[in-house]
Amino acid sequence: MDLTRSPLARPFPDLPAIAGVTPRTVRAGYKAWDRADLTLIELVEGTTVAGVFTKSACGSSEVEMGREQLHQGTARALVVNAGNSNAFTGYRGREAVEQIVAQVAEGLGCAPEQVFVSSTGVIGVPLPRDIARAGVAAALQAEPCSWEQAAAAIGTTDTFTKGAGASAMVGETRVEFAGIVKGSGMIAPDMATMLGYVFTDARIAPVLLQEMLSKANAATFSCITVDGDTSTSDTVLAFATGRADHPEIRSWDDAGADAVYAALQSVCRELAHLVVRDGEGARKFVAVSVSGAQSDESARRIGLSIANSPLVKTAIAGGDANWGRVVMAVGKAGEPADRDRLSIGFGGVWAAREGQPLEDYDEAPVARHLQGEEITIEVDLGLGDGHATVWTCDLTHGYIDINADYRS
Repeated sequence: MDLTRSPLARPFPDLPAIAGVTPRTVRAGYKAWDRADLTLIELVEGTTVAGVFTKSACGSSEVEMGREQLHQGTARALVVNAGNSNAFTGYRGREAVEQIVAQVAEGLGCAPEQVFVSSTGVIGVPLPRDIARAGVAAALQAEPCSWEQAAAAIGTTDTFTKGAGASAMVGETRVEFAGIVKGSGMIAPDMATMLGYVFTDARIAPVLLQEMLSKANAATFSCITVDGDTSTSDTVLAFATGRADHPEIRSWDDAGADAVYAALQSVCRELAHLVVRDGEGARKFVAVSVSGAQSDESARRIGLSIANSPLVKTAIAGGDANWGRVVMAVGKAGEPADRDRLSIGFGGVWAAREGQPLEDYDEAPVARHLQGEEITIEVDLGLGDGHATVWTCDLTHGYIDINADYRS
């Protein structure tokens, strides 16, 4: 499959090393490609973990086990396989994950429930246990790698590596964050989407870390869409090694909690945006801002209705300021809306206000805006104080080209 680098790509950032985190990659050979496809990230003892997973009724064994493991709150390793999602594979898929978990646990001398596994790739093909066994053995002996190498190894149809970093002050102590993500297609959040991992040296209790990740996810990963399809393997995990020299943060009232959350949310938002920028066939990055809704959740649902509309997305691809398609998407969302209060705009220019087109509307600046790579759509429902922003991309023939050839 020939994947051309997205024109919306961003260079991989200079991410900080995180104390207590050691990434390694190897080529296990899950597909016939000449690249690393197995990532093992070792975590220091005492690392806390939080996670959000797909709500798909057909989730993979990795997702099922991850949900079970979260309850104990600590982690010693993360293993990610690319090229095979191990989803819809029944008991054989579960046994393959259990084998990986047991092998890594023995290698690191930790409890099996402290080893988290993710897989991404083709659905319906059991993870080859012999390949997994040899790959894990090699990974346990491999030299540490860079964040960019780890990001490259977890990708499938990604056209560029994706990472984000941030820092925060807890008292006099600076704590660091580094995150990597993969995702390009099958992106429609029903909690989160794709595979994303965030690491920090902050000391955070697992219950609070879970609250922070869930809150950050709601405003970031759960506000992006590429194609309206939710994966069977979607996973976002956050790991806090506790190596920073500050008192443990146990509640939102503790010193540094707000700063740590802001840094976590910043990393999640940047990673989420990068997934949209690498949307399969994408040429435009689109922000849909909805205000005046009856609630924030209602605004988010309306925003996703617009962002998931093939008619809206193809109009954006063609540079067509067809605001009637936005009206259509608002109306079908199943959320409170009043035609005679609805306003629609593009790039800060209102095309229609309070249910009707503006008499002095000039489409020329809107047309210029739609020729760019960064597009904004504004919707005001005029009903309340609810607001949300969701992010998507345009829909081009490139999406068909990639997905018609996905299994080759």
